[in-house]
Amino acid sequence: MRLKTSVTLSEDLLRAIDRAARKGEARSQVLERLVREGLAARARREAGERDRTLINEHAEALNAEVEDALHYQALP
Repeated sequence: MRLKTSVTLSEDLLRAIDRAARKGEARSQVLERLVREGLAARARREAGERDRTLINEHAEALNAEVEDALHYQALP
């Protein structure tokens, strides 16, 4: 369901939105697409940050496991 809303934006931002428009795309479509893309990028960044935090929390154990595996590969 689509809802109508009113937003006040600066002229320079409106020009940037118009430049971002694809051929035949209405301004409201551009805004919706850009917001969705921005939210998706934000979700990816947050997931990456969570992953990095987990990796860093377990880095010592992960590194030990890799060293152990490499030791077995180096055996004749």
